[in-house]
Amino acid sequence: MPEISGFFGIVVQMYYADHDPPHFHIRYAGQRALIAIETLAVLRGSLSPRALALVTEWAALHRAELMDDWTLARQEAQLNPIAPLE
Repeated sequence: MPEISGFFGIVVQMYYADHDPPHFHIRYAGQRALIAIETLAVLRGSLSPRALALVTEWAALHRAELMDDWTLARQEAQLNPIAPLE
């Protein structure tokens, strides 16, 4: 699964040809979650409140880039890295 970003120990990934709705995967300190791109809701899994706040802030800033990568992933094309949260 390609890593598209990482910050503060949080790893952001997307699967190729993944199922709808458009989402991304988060790994952080043994925690895992799937986050919907459009709503930023947690679809599956859980994150600590601090990690979820960081992920939500980052995703809100990069929603268009996440959707672009989602489209690429559905086509099994090379994904673009997305700048980390600073």
